[in-house]
Amino acid sequence: MKISESLSMALQNILSSKMRSFLTMLGIIIGIASVMVIIGLGNGMQGYMTYTFQSLGSNTLSIQFTGVGSSRTVSVDDMYEIVRKNPGDFLEVTPTVPVTKLVRIGRENLDLTSTTGVGEAYFSINNYSFYDGRGLLYMDIDERKMVCVIGWYLAEQWFRGDAVGETVQIGGNTFTIVGVLEAKEKGSGEGGADDIILIPYTTASRMSSTIITSYTATIVSEDRAAESKKVMEDELFEILRSDDAFMVISMTQILDIMSQMLDVVITVLAVIAGISLVVGGVGIMNIMLVSVSERTREIGIRKALGAKERYILTQFVIEAAVTSAIGGIIGIAMGYALSSMASMLVTVLLDVAISVTPSTDSIILAVGASAAIGIVFGFLPARKAAKLNPIDALRYE
Repeated sequence: MKISESLSMALQNILSSKMRSFLTMLGIIIGIASVMVIIGLGNGMQGYMTYTFQSLGSNTLSIQFTGVGSSRTVSVDDMYEIVRKNPGDFLEVTPTVPVTKLVRIGRENLDLTSTTGVGEAYFSINNYSFYDGRGLLYMDIDERKMVCVIGWYLAEQWFRGDAVGETVQIGGNTFTIVGVLEAKEKGSGEGGADDIILIPYTTASRMSSTIITSYTATIVSEDRAAESKKVMEDELFEILRSDDAFMVISMTQILDIMSQMLDVVITVLAVIAGISLVVGGVGIMNIMLVSVSERTREIGIRKALGAKERYILTQFVIEAAVTSAIGGIIGIAMGYALSSMASMLVTVLLDVAISVTPSTDSIILAVGASAAIGIVFGFLPARKAAKLNPIDALRYE
């Protein structure tokens, strides 16, 4: 018997009992759709996480000084010198000084607005673009000028987009706005990424009467993130003579760790969803056993006419595989539909642009899994049919 004839007979048997065939496929359909959506969600989360880290600066090192275990200190000049003498590892560095002073515009208090003292390199390190005006200059920092750069939300909310030259009050001091940043986050409101004020770190340090304990440095290559981190640690140890006095965190390494954790979670969820594929396979085996019982007399006639065992075996295996493959195709279509719905729901409910996109690998896995399940779980009923004694089969009522 030709394969084409076996396929034709398999389709006829499936179509002869549509509802039973659909219920048989249901476990396969649900399993494949679930796996595709979960893997697609994992891909979307991975992409969103990577984009978020890149917008924050995935090629950066965050340096924090704790003051524990050392009587020495690291000055701003020391940090700039470390960057200067290691051009193969570092590009730029900027101090960051949080300012907790009250912010006022006119008579209004801005309780959620974030104010930070930064260096002139802060804007390039964090990939900021300017909507209007300029950034902070070296002379602004050197002369501790009362100037600032504000986020797009503040400019739009309080100055109707025309903020350069206007003033804000920070801790009772009047700062002149010299620049407005492009919107960093779509739809960002009060307290968001665009509700910020950036002032010279020298001015911030004087206002807060604190030493600078936080820096951000950019590395030359993300591929050398671990090596550059080690260089920074060695340089700081040479000055402080203590490992406890500082902490260097690589954003690239954090992203890698989070990606690995996400992969583990998605894999576990996909395996759990894949259990329904096994359930679907058991359903196919059960229905095929029923089919063998219903078609015992037909099998007897075919064997009496000379059909060999391998033909009977092939026929029932192909029928199980076709049933599973059709379920797989429907499952893939459903997986795409559910992925589109999930993307819209995540965007609406969480206000986060995560695209649930099934990967090509997940589709290949789905097709392969559905075909394999049909063959594996269809083999036992097919073998039972092939081993039937033709005399007993012909007598079967």
